[in-house]
Amino acid sequence: MPKRDRAPLVPGVDGSGRTIRALSTSGRRTRARLPHVDDRLAPPETRVEYLDGAELFAAPAEPPQATQHFDLTYVLGAHVAKGYRGAVDMLTRTDEASDHAPDASIFAQKPDRGGRRRLEEMAFEVCEKQALAVPTDKARRLIRRGVRRVFCILVEQRRVLEWSRETDGWQPLPKNAAIEDPCLVRPLPIQSFFDAASSDDAVARALLDKRVPALVEALAAREARRAARREAIEEARGAAIGELRMAQQAITTVLRSRGIDVPAGVARAIAGCDDVRKLRRWLKREATAATASEVVAGSRRQR
Repeated sequence: MPKRDRAPLVPGVDGSGRTIRALSTSGRRTRARLPHVDDRLAPPETRVEYLDGAELFAAPAEPPQATQHFDLTYVLGAHVAKGYRGAVDMLTRTDEASDHAPDASIFAQKPDRGGRRRLEEMAFEVCEKQALAVPTDKARRLIRRGVRRVFCILVEQRRVLEWSRETDGWQPLPKNAAIEDPCLVRPLPIQSFFDAASSDDAVARALLDKRVPALVEALAAREARRAARREAIEEARGAAIGELRMAQQAITTVLRSRGIDVPAGVARAIAGCDDVRKLRRWLKREATAATASEVVAGSRRQR
C-alpha cells in the first residue's frame, strides 16, 4: 500500500504513553489515599452515577446513540490484546465524590496486589445530544485518577476525540487515523466505529492477528483443500500427458512392427498431437493402413 494511503497511527495525544499518578480535582498531584476504583457511591445495576457529588441518571438510549454503543463494543472487543479485558458500563470510582461508568473501557486482566480489579487504561464515551460538558468532566476525572487514554465518539458528527493532558481538553483525531495502544492487538481504525464494512474488516483482521483457534483451523482447512485441488489438477495433468506419450509411442511402435516406414513428417505429426481422441483414432486406423501417411490422413499433408 502506498505510504500516503496508510492510516496515521494515534499512539497517544500527549505522546507519553506513561501511567499518570492520581491528581486532585484541582489538577495538582496528591498523596491523599483515594477510594479504590471498585468502592461504590453509585448502587451497581442501576442507572445512577455520581459526578462531583451530583447524582446523574444515565437514561436508556435510542438510535443512533444506541447503535453506536453496539458498533463500538463490537469493534473494540475484537481488538483487546492478550492480558487485557474489556468492559461496558463498568463503574469506576475516580475520587471521593465521583463514581461513574464509561460506555466502554479496557483494563489489565491481572488483579492488583489486593486481588481487586485494576483501573482501566482506556475509556470510551459515546456522545450524541447531551452537552459535551459531562463527558469532558468525566474524562478529566478519569485522567486524573490515572486512566491513560480517554476517547469521546461524537455520533452526529461521526468524529472521535481524545483527551489531551497537554491542553486539558479534547483533540479531534483524523478520520482516517487508527488508534495504536498496548491494550490493542493491532491499530484500531477510527472509520470502523462508523462504517459496517470497515467494522467487519477491522474485526476480521484483529481476530486473525489474535490467531483465534476457529479461524486458524478454518484457514488451515481451506489451504488444505486448495492444496488437494492443486495436487489433483497436477495428477490429472500428469496422467493426461502420460496417456498422450503412451499413445504416440504405441502408434509408432505398431507401424514399425508391421514393417511400415515412418517418415519424419509423420513422426512429427504423431509427436506433436496433443488430442488423445485423435491419437486413439490413429491407433485404430493403423491396424489396416498400408502406409504411415494413411494413419494420419486428414491431418495436414506430411512429406
